Amino acid sequence: MSSLPPLSPEQLVKPRHFEVRMGLIFFTLFVPLGIHLPYFPLWLQAEGFDAEQIAVILAAPMFLRVVTTPLLTALADRASDRAHVYVALMAASVALSAGYFLTPTYAMVLAVSLALAVVWTPHSPIADSLALSGVRRFGSNYASMRKWGSISYLCANLAGGFILSATGAVAVPVIIFAAFGAALVVGLIAPRLGRPRRASLLSAADIQQSAPKLLNAYFLYFSIGVGVITASHAFLYGFVSIYWKSIGLGDQVVGLLWGWGVVAEIGMFMVFTRVFGSFSVVSIMAMAGIGAIVRWIAFPMIWPLGLGVAGFFAVQTLHAVSVALVLIGLQKMIGETIAEGRTGAAQGIAYFSNGFFTAVVTLLSGPLYDRFGVDGFFAMIPIALIGLALIGLAARSAPQRRIGR
Repeated sequence: MSSLPPLSPEQLVKPRHFEVRMGLIFFTLFVPLGIHLPYFPLWLQAEGFDAEQIAVILAAPMFLRVVTTPLLTALADRASDRAHVYVALMAASVALSAGYFLTPTYAMVLAVSLALAVVWTPHSPIADSLALSGVRRFGSNYASMRKWGSISYLCANLAGGFILSATGAVAVPVIIFAAFGAALVVGLIAPRLGRPRRASLLSAADIQQSAPKLLNAYFLYFSIGVGVITASHAFLYGFVSIYWKSIGLGDQVVGLLWGWGVVAEIGMFMVFTRVFGSFSVVSIMAMAGIGAIVRWIAFPMIWPLGLGVAGFFAVQTLHAVSVALVLIGLQKMIGETIAEGRTGAAQGIAYFSNGFFTAVVTLLSGPLYDRFGVDGFFAMIPIALIGLALIGLAARSAPQRRIGR
């Protein structure tokens, strides 16, 4: 690894209101996702697409973005400022999301989704990279900034449900387009931190010794394990809204169920440092995997056992474990073991893993839902178990030293 120069005098100065500005970035960043994830499949179904077509439209962009996202995040590391790349990609997202206003043929929707995925997916890892630079340089708290993304996702879930109950699924593309527009405006105030640097009094040789290469066993096992555990959620993300509608739940209830999961996620962000701050990242990820398995066992049993909507709310509470712990644990691992100059590349590799395995499972979820309905959740259990096994392999190869701030 080539040595990195120390921070410039300007980079040692904390940007004004850094945490507030990053909180606003995360808040607007997650609104489009908060609409797309629960309601985009409903819009596709309303436009006449069947389960297998929906699976392809959802999965194909994931396969594409696992190639393009690492390239773009690595480019952001080399840019004069990562915030400039963030703004450019957000502007492209606004333009491309307007493509959903065109006649929604299968080919057109697939093409727009593919193009949009290229410029949309890097938003989050670049924002995470900026936030982690603040953690390293100024002692900022990542969870306190990132929680605003979960709050906005919750707001989008709830507001989307109420809007769609009045307008129908036709409003989904309009809301997504407007959300990207708002995120672009806020992106203009993203903190400018310059190129990534790791503030350190160590010599270049010390830095080289203490910063392991990205392609080491620990990082790879951990990233792939995280990706597989995340992928076990693909059936939920792709088809649970369609399932809930099929058993007679309204758009408002669907929105509330999605929103409750995010409430649980926000709660985890708020208590994580106090409750789980001393846990190793391997322990955190093991808890996440176990939470996912419990979730997939319970989900198909709720309605047949007569537990009703209350049962779905109870299972959605596990979102705090199977999703929030994954999000925080991954960033904690990167912050502890990866030098700042390679943070963007590390984020890209992690997102590659998440995206690739989620794409594979999403593609399989269409036929699963067609044939088994909600019982397709049971097929997610062995996937989560594989993820847990990979986290176990990571534990056996964990490094003995941390990079630190």
